[in-house]
Amino acid sequence: MIRRLFYMSLGAFAAVWTMRKLQSLRPDHVARRTAGRAASLADQVRDFAGDVRRLSASRETELRAEFGLDTVDGTTTGKNRIYDVKDGR
Repeated sequence: MIRRLFYMSLGAFAAVWTMRKLQSLRPDHVARRTAGRAASLADQVRDFAGDVRRLSASRETELRAEFGLDTVDGTTTGKNRIYDVKDGR
C-alpha cells in the first residue's frame, strides 16, 4: 500500500513538473522572458557606459592636473615645455 502511494505521488509530481516545463516553452512565455532579459542587458550596458564615462572623466582630470593642461584647444604650457595638444608633442 505504501509502495503504491509512493509511486502514485511520484507520478503526480512528474506530471506536474512536465506540464510546467512544457508551458514555459510556449511562444508567449519565451518572448516575455527574452524581452525581460534584453531589457536587463540594456540596463547593464547603460550602467557600464555611465561608469566608463565617469571613470574616464576622472582620469582625464587627473592627467590634466599632472601635466598642467588647461584646455584641449591650441597649445598650453606644461611644467617646463609647451605641449601641442593635438599631436601630443
